[in-house]
Amino acid sequence: MPNKMDPAALTADLVRCPSVTPNEGGALVLLESLLGQAGFECTRVDRGEVSNLFARWGKRDAARSFGFNGHTDVVPAGDEAAWSVPPFAADIRGGMIWGRGATDMKSAVAAFVAAAVDFVSDTPPEDGALILTITGDEEGDALDGTVALLDWMDVQGEKMDVCLVGEPTCPNHMGEMMKIGRRGSMSAWITVTGVQGHSAYPHRAKNPLPAMARLVDRLSSHVLDEGTDHFDPSTLAVVSIETGNETTNIIPATCRATVNIRFNDTHSSASLSEWLQRELDQISDAFGVAAEMEVKVSGESFITPPGPLSDLVAGAVEAETGVVPQLSTSGGTSDARFVKNHCPVVEFGLVGQTMHQVDERVEIAQVHQLKAIYTRILKDYFV
Repeated sequence: MPNKMDPAALTADLVRCPSVTPNEGGALVLLESLLGQAGFECTRVDRGEVSNLFARWGKRDAARSFGFNGHTDVVPAGDEAAWSVPPFAADIRGGMIWGRGATDMKSAVAAFVAAAVDFVSDTPPEDGALILTITGDEEGDALDGTVALLDWMDVQGEKMDVCLVGEPTCPNHMGEMMKIGRRGSMSAWITVTGVQGHSAYPHRAKNPLPAMARLVDRLSSHVLDEGTDHFDPSTLAVVSIETGNETTNIIPATCRATVNIRFNDTHSSASLSEWLQRELDQISDAFGVAAEMEVKVSGESFITPPGPLSDLVAGAVEAETGVVPQLSTSGGTSDARFVKNHCPVVEFGLVGQTMHQVDERVEIAQVHQLKAIYTRILKDYFV
């Protein structure tokens, strides 16, 4: 029996790679070497400044294929002096691995790589393929990461029948939650333009601030929906209002505001953009000012309906932890929003309490437990 791959040791090795988006930092080079030695056919699918790795064990035309998706890029460490340990040293203390990316999500990448390598070594599926798509652009703009991998797969005729994304999904304890979808996310930058003037003579100016105040009140007070079967109610947050005016005797010509909307399957980014434009037009007419906006969509809402894939993952989680995971669509966006255009996708990973924080860390026992869950998923899927 060959030596089993230690997911905790691999996590530590990955944390030591300073792969702050979009720097590869040696993480994908390490994984490509390990997977290649295990018989995976590896291809670097780099695009722009972003490094990505595609790895497949088995034939391209296999009867069934299971995919894992994850990322090795991390957010910056921030003020390193605030850390108890160097952020890329992967110190081990108190049964934990400390360092940037330990939770989000180098531990999950290590767990599914270790599970995949051991699985194809111990019980290689006769007519199955195991595909790993690992990106270096999840924490950034995400334009040249998983999207680039999926574009390349489409051209090459590579296919995942189902996919599991290893993002941290458990709020407090291992096994309590998996994601079967995500809310959509979009932001709008709004500019209201009037006429600058002296604050002592407001009748000679056209103040954009009252118009903006009315607009953001209307937007933030509006009930978008009451939620749906699998989603909480959609939300709109006003995150900034600015004029750049530092004086008291000038009425500024412009006022800018930014709103962020997290929306469920009641809406699309197009329908919400149309609603925002109608609100802008009403304010423009009522106050005699110009109003315009720029919209950026991070992703549409989606759901993988409960069924075979969620049952497969939930069954493995319960078998290894004794916990039945809640099926959730909460949280922000992830690369599952891209994968869902390729195949059914769910997410399951570790407890994410320290992700993106100073002193990010992961319990070593949980990393081993996650490998066991991923291994059981593969056995149940193929065997």
